Amino acid sequence: MTALAPVTRCPRPYNADRGAEARAAVPWADAPLADLVAGAAGCAPYIAQLVAAEGDWLETAAPDPRAAFDAELAVLRDLPPEADPSSPLRTAKRRAALLTALADLGGLWPLADITHALTELADTACSVALGAAMARARGAPPMPTIFAMGKMGAFELNYSSDIDLICLFDDRGFGPAEVAEARSGLARVIRRMTGWLNDVTDEGYVFRTDLRLRPDAGATPVCIAMSAAETYYETHGRTWERAAWVKARPCAGDMEAGDRFIADLRPFIWRRHLDFAAVRDAHDMRLAIREHKGLHGPITLPGHNLKLGRGGIREIEFFTQTRQIIAGGRDPSLRLRGTAEGLERLTRKGWVDADAAGALARHYRTLREAEHRVQMLRDAQTHDLPRDAAGFERLAAFMDMDRAALERHLSEALEEVNEITDRFFDRDAGRLPSDPAPVAPAVADESWLRYPALRSDRAAQIFRRLQPGILARLATADRPDEARAAFDRFLSGLPAGVQLFSLFDANPQLIDLLVEIVSVGPELAGYLSRHAEVFDAVIAGEFFTPWPGVETMHEALAAALAEERDYEAQLDTARRWRKDWQFRIGVHLLRGIVPPEEAARHYADLAEAVMRALWPVIVAHFAAKHGTPPGRGVALLGMGSLGAARLHARSDLDLIVIYDAGDATESDGPRPLAVRPYYARLTQALVTALTAPTAEGRLYEVDMRLRPSGNQGPVATSLTAFRDYQQDQAWTWEHMALTRARIVAGDAGVGADVRGFLDTHLSIPREAAPVLADLRDMRDRIAAAHGTLDDWEGKLGQGRLQDIELFAQAACLCAGVFHGDVDEGIAAAHALGWITEREAEALTDAHALCWRLRMAEQLIGPDVSDPDKLGAGGQAFIVRIAGQSDRDQLDAALASRSSAAAAVIDRVIAERAGNGPQ
Repeated sequence: MTALAPVTRCPRPYNADRGAEARAAVPWADAPLADLVAGAAGCAPYIAQLVAAEGDWLETAAPDPRAAFDAELAVLRDLPPEADPSSPLRTAKRRAALLTALADLGGLWPLADITHALTELADTACSVALGAAMARARGAPPMPTIFAMGKMGAFELNYSSDIDLICLFDDRGFGPAEVAEARSGLARVIRRMTGWLNDVTDEGYVFRTDLRLRPDAGATPVCIAMSAAETYYETHGRTWERAAWVKARPCAGDMEAGDRFIADLRPFIWRRHLDFAAVRDAHDMRLAIREHKGLHGPITLPGHNLKLGRGGIREIEFFTQTRQIIAGGRDPSLRLRGTAEGLERLTRKGWVDADAAGALARHYRTLREAEHRVQMLRDAQTHDLPRDAAGFERLAAFMDMDRAALERHLSEALEEVNEITDRFFDRDAGRLPSDPAPVAPAVADESWLRYPALRSDRAAQIFRRLQPGILARLATADRPDEARAAFDRFLSGLPAGVQLFSLFDANPQLIDLLVEIVSVGPELAGYLSRHAEVFDAVIAGEFFTPWPGVETMHEALAAALAEERDYEAQLDTARRWRKDWQFRIGVHLLRGIVPPEEAARHYADLAEAVMRALWPVIVAHFAAKHGTPPGRGVALLGMGSLGAARLHARSDLDLIVIYDAGDATESDGPRPLAVRPYYARLTQALVTALTAPTAEGRLYEVDMRLRPSGNQGPVATSLTAFRDYQQDQAWTWEHMALTRARIVAGDAGVGADVRGFLDTHLSIPREAAPVLADLRDMRDRIAAAHGTLDDWEGKLGQGRLQDIELFAQAACLCAGVFHGDVDEGIAAAHALGWITEREAEALTDAHALCWRLRMAEQLIGPDVSDPDKLGAGGQAFIVRIAGQSDRDQLDAALASRSSAAAAVIDRVIAERAGNGPQ
């Protein structure tokens, strides 16, 4: 913001005489500025009054208007609390009004700077008036917090705005009598404060104030306790109040308490899941406003309300705020107060079409500038366009436009805004063209009405709109009866329906996905009933983008955890985040977007990202009581499928916790612990964090039986003890398991030492005979433990998944290969001369088929390896994932490949195991 030059636009004086009088009042002004003053005053009687009153001051302000504006605010801030602020406030208001009007009309400051400056004045005025009122208060009431709402909260005040305020006080530690006394005293303070702002004197007024946005305004005093306000919002808060708090901020008084209150209110404002039900609420609010103000009917310019009318400013604000409310709970970056900033961010995040957002942002500026000129005429809080030809001629002169061009300009803006916002808010918008009629006369299966999800009138109403499309999709499924039964299972398990049905209503493509998923298996239908919020992830912008990798995922989850204020909330956030990504991987596998082998890696990346992000949170929470980890800390060693980076949908996490305490003997916290109990309890905290059921479910099951001495050993092992055990006491199967171990989280230095030891320890080739003899014993024990297996059992059984993996681990151990996957183990067996190239192919083919089978089975649900217990949809899915054409081909391929693999392993053991255990 620089001097009042160069003028880039200039109004034409509608009243030439009044314009000439204003020019005469600023004889010091050169031609461009003098023309601007004359044009402004010649159109607006209010500006003419300001020029007459403040022409001399304007001469001092013109060289540096921003500095002059700041100086006026500084005068207010420097007022002693005991001084009467009435006259200084009104002087500052006049000068700010004149300066911002000329800067706006002359194109010297952009719209955002104009509204920001007006809001700065309002902030300062509130702070000064509150300070003066508190200085005159009887007793010693607590300093309240004044919250700026609406346009003031967003730094978007218009030229003649009233200001919406909510006044609260922090009552922590107050008793009931103290709360009542504070409330009474602060009511007097707020009335005095608003009087200094509101009251019209010979010098005018400062700001009209409106306190009616507070909780239950008809029944509560003007200043209430924060605890009472929070309780109100948690129990009675409505969508319009959530929208109001999107823009809210503390502007005066106890700012720290205000920030804390908004943080506490965050769960009310920003829902955890995508909130498409807010669209209906916002649409209802639009209709209610139109009904109340009589603003129905086509858009005609005479008398049209630029704020509340069709295609007006409020439509753009509703559009932006509703989108923010829908997605802001999941994405904190959308929690912006400004309308223009919100539109830009929503576009960048893929929530709003770029062309629509550009049009709305452009028309927002057009309508706001027109609104300012309507208000500048007489400093009236009006938003109505003129009602007659003379009024439009004046407005056209004020905007330095031809009247016809102005009317065309405004009509185009209002019509396009109306078209874009109506398309968004129309409850039937976005419905697929091929869908049947949007409203069905009744629910197809009346028993559905007894389900919890359909008990509310609103849920049933939305579902009736959805029902034809759902039934049409179910009817076109490969097996309609099975699909309908699966959908029934899904619907019966839903605890509530409004949010989910609103999500489907706004995103009909999700119904296709739902039918596809529930048709595969009953377990998936039940899972979706319990965790329907995972559908949010599908439309959150990145569901079908390329896999981001473990580093990006770890950073994203760590940032999400940092947003939470307490440990339990962090655990819930981790569970929600993991469910979203787990669902994405499953859908990608289900739809064939990624092959099973790639999905296995994605599941492993997800688990590692969770471990890496959550571990520091667990340590910090534990350290608050018992101090930081003594010594260097912990390395988390992933074993089994986690170590091999090949997980499926239901994998548990095999972990070994290794610590290095160095010379430390105990921790340094408020409740210090000796080293061994410290790390044992820290490990238990890890297990609890991962496995404990919360309202969001569990993260993972954890298996620590691969630690030294198994269940008999300590849950956390020192680095020295781990080395000693592996070198002197470990069984062959434990060394085999280590060939797949990898560090997944924890201290990098300790992890490097563990890796270094394993690399050295496992690079020494073992003698084949005793290793294979132990392998033979393991195979016999497994066979005896599990007996007869189902036809499609992919994991257990000779020649199947576990059998081939154990053989590969044995080969790695004998070849001195550390962290070799199955393919490397099979290659090692070939290099050792155990198997031929053709036998290696047989093992590889059998393992690939069994792994695909395992991935498909575990996605559908546990214990589904008996094909006769699966529906046709589940069978078809497993057959497809396994790469076969039908069930018979899968049966034949599984039998032949597993038999061939078992024969290879049998031969190698028979030839090379010697006379070990039988």
